[in-house]
Amino acid sequence: MTVFDDRTTAATWPAAYPQGYAVVDVETTGLARDDRIVSAAVYRLDAQGNVEDHWYTLVNPERDPGPVWIHGLTSDVLEGAPLFPEIAAEFAARLDGRVLVAHNAMFDWQMIAREYARAESAAPVRQRLCTIALAKELSLPLPNHKLESLAAHFGVVQRRAHNALDDARVLAEAFRPSLHAAAERNVRLPLLECRPLTEWASTPAQPPIGHQSSYRANSWRPSRKRPACPYPNPGRYESDKPLKQGMRIAFSGDTSVDRELLEDRTVEAGLHVATSVSRLTSLLVTNDPDSATSKTVKAKSFGTPVVDEAAYAQLLRDVTPADG
Repeated sequence: MTVFDDRTTAATWPAAYPQGYAVVDVETTGLARDDRIVSAAVYRLDAQGNVEDHWYTLVNPERDPGPVWIHGLTSDVLEGAPLFPEIAAEFAARLDGRVLVAHNAMFDWQMIAREYARAESAAPVRQRLCTIALAKELSLPLPNHKLESLAAHFGVVQRRAHNALDDARVLAEAFRPSLHAAAERNVRLPLLECRPLTEWASTPAQPPIGHQSSYRANSWRPSRKRPACPYPNPGRYESDKPLKQGMRIAFSGDTSVDRELLEDRTVEAGLHVATSVSRLTSLLVTNDPDSATSKTVKAKSFGTPVVDEAAYAQLLRDVTPADG
């Protein structure tokens, strides 16, 4: 357990830090792009991480609730809950103007972005902060990256794991000392851009009651078994030339087109979707090239070409066939 010494004051607070945060947790029916939110909680914090208020709601997912053994929310409990469009405005009001903070923030943000896309709206979120990434920036001596480990490090007691309201409370209480530790050392916060979805697709699979094939422990994304790219890697992308079948394409950060949909189109064009960046990567696609993600950092070190989503969409229209 770490004893927190709150010595950082407003007078010494880094001016570049955000003015407010929304600590969020959502529980879902699973991890795939067609899965839905079943409960959501938000703790609003001021610039220095002090709690202002909190909010919680159940959400009727209009489908099987998925891993009930994890979140504890059955179909009977959720039947009378509001639909997401009915809580979207209140949810948005609590996110507006704040940095979204979550543990494994990409998961929470993408689930939220998809729900707003279904509701033909957009969440007013411009940046997110992942507490796993912050813990790494601070070099906290954690045995793993689970929320319970972060909580134990700061002496925060978890009462109901995988209950959205309690998980959000725990994270809010652990985030405040993390934020102050970062401020004391003037650490650059690992903020990432959030982009609302303008194009998305769902795969309306209906799993049997009580079963959710997309759920996989310790990971927010379901494993996707893609066929191996049938073409050899022709090397790096060269500016002002077309892409060529077999090139290895990596993605980093948010895209306006649903990531899995964009990856599907990449595979359909005869390109290889790379899950990481190496010296063999032909191209990195990112809308936030200045972010300090592992992929952007590696791309810079390897000299990997980088383009944004709009440029990549244009390149996908005219992919050169592989050498026969």
